[in-house]
Amino acid sequence: MRIITILFALVALPVVAASPEAVQGKNGMVTSRSALASEVGVGILKSGGNAIDAAVATGFALAVTYPSAGNIGGGGFAVIRLENGEVLILDHRETAPGSASRDMYLDADGDVIRGLSTRTHKASGVPGTVDGLLLLLQHHGTKSRKEVMAPAILLAKDGFPLTRNLAAQFARVLQAMAPYPASKAKFSKNGTPYAAGDVWKQPDLAATLEEISKKGRDGFYKGRVAKLIVAEMQRGNGDISLADLADYRSVWREPIKGTYRGYDIWGMSPPSSGGVLIVQMLNMLEPYDVKALGWGSAQLIHLMVEAQRRAYADRAEHLGDSDFYNVPVATLTSKAYARKRFGDFDPDRASDSEAIGAGSWPEESAETTHFSVMDGKGNVVALTTTLNSGYGSKIVAAGSGILLNNEMNDFSIKKNVPNQFGLIGRVANAIEPGKRMLSSMSPTIVTKDGVPFLVTGSPGGSTIITTALQVIANVIDHEMTLEDAVSLPRFHHQWKPDSISYGKHGISPDSLKILQQMGHRNLRAARWGRGFGDANSILYRDGVIYGMKDPRNEGAAIGY
Repeated sequence: MRIITILFALVALPVVAASPEAVQGKNGMVTSRSALASEVGVGILKSGGNAIDAAVATGFALAVTYPSAGNIGGGGFAVIRLENGEVLILDHRETAPGSASRDMYLDADGDVIRGLSTRTHKASGVPGTVDGLLLLLQHHGTKSRKEVMAPAILLAKDGFPLTRNLAAQFARVLQAMAPYPASKAKFSKNGTPYAAGDVWKQPDLAATLEEISKKGRDGFYKGRVAKLIVAEMQRGNGDISLADLADYRSVWREPIKGTYRGYDIWGMSPPSSGGVLIVQMLNMLEPYDVKALGWGSAQLIHLMVEAQRRAYADRAEHLGDSDFYNVPVATLTSKAYARKRFGDFDPDRASDSEAIGAGSWPEESAETTHFSVMDGKGNVVALTTTLNSGYGSKIVAAGSGILLNNEMNDFSIKKNVPNQFGLIGRVANAIEPGKRMLSSMSPTIVTKDGVPFLVTGSPGGSTIITTALQVIANVIDHEMTLEDAVSLPRFHHQWKPDSISYGKHGISPDSLKILQQMGHRNLRAARWGRGFGDANSILYRDGVIYGMKDPRNEGAAIGY
């Protein structure tokens, strides 16, 4: 391995485009996938609202302006830091309907029925977004439902000009929506694709949002809107009932807390796997001089890939809804376990995923969107929400304007059979009525000496976790500006398949060669730009709030 060691010193860093500048503010910041939604959030801040008010307004606006992932028919997770320093997390993840069963997506021979958990009415879990946003507002907001929801209602009622990207998305998804008349009606002009610049109005969604604004959660989970959702379920042999909707409740949980080089890391607890895995991987990295290895070097990529490989193996075996399965959170996030788990790390050779397996111990067992909000008083919200696939199940509940999720695919529908993101699960994530499906969503807040420092998260299915990990390491270890931390290419490994994917031009040819010599297999460049992730992030330093919209996608960071 001497040749490899020598080569490390000769490797050139990848050639990447200059990063756009971060936006600066003193009083508040919102960064999201939609410029219109960010404007809504900042407008709430300017009118005297706090970060929670702004986050709720942004969340409802995204349901109008970014329908592939922004939603009221899906669910998500929120990490909140209050101005008094308290950190809270809210789980508003979808749940399995009461009639769900473990083998509901298998045929008589025990084989997975293709598409049943992704493209049908049976793909939808009970939505949690509305309950979650309203609960955040009720407990920690300062404004009324009417105030924070008015902008979203106006955008749905009066419409807004479609960007080129959104119009192109609608055109691409129309074929998948063809079997569903309400979906086709919402996302086309009588079957003709929208063009960039066309004003897109959503009267049914506006009426639904008005119902929620007037009646609160009962405007969604009971009454007219609930009946429309259930009627749509009945049209397609779906499973969500009126009782399922009425019984849904978001859950306040204990945050995952870790430490890394003097910083406190706050993340989501199960059924999100993000908080556990980020802390676990940071614990594995902490004994190593990450900065000295050099960003983009084969040695650093190798180190981080091996941490990713082990963490994702543990995810497959041990992560699920902690209300139904005894998830060993304390063990998985301990530094002692990280030392043991990473004890077989070889700095010169790649591990074999088949040989790694999941960790053990005695007596203890892809389309999403993220936005970040901070106000001038130190209130912070990191919120990730999703329909699962882009445009979820592709099914709009007729008369409601609500696009339904396909989150049931995030369960382990059969042991060791990968979901649409290639992730493997086992009994911990098996389907049960009322259970929340495992998620990779990773809204994260980093504090230093009790003061907010970094807010991040991302969409991207299984790549969400590694995206957040790299943004954190870029800022803390490599001391990057927020611009570079968010903009630079990323890489990803998830145990199985045994493959490294990376942003285009994100790994130099020399580093690729060295990684292959070390035994890493199936190194694949993303087909587009810098690759995966959309890490809309905020950094607070020296009294200035820096906001960064990920340059991989549309959206905006807006501060004042």
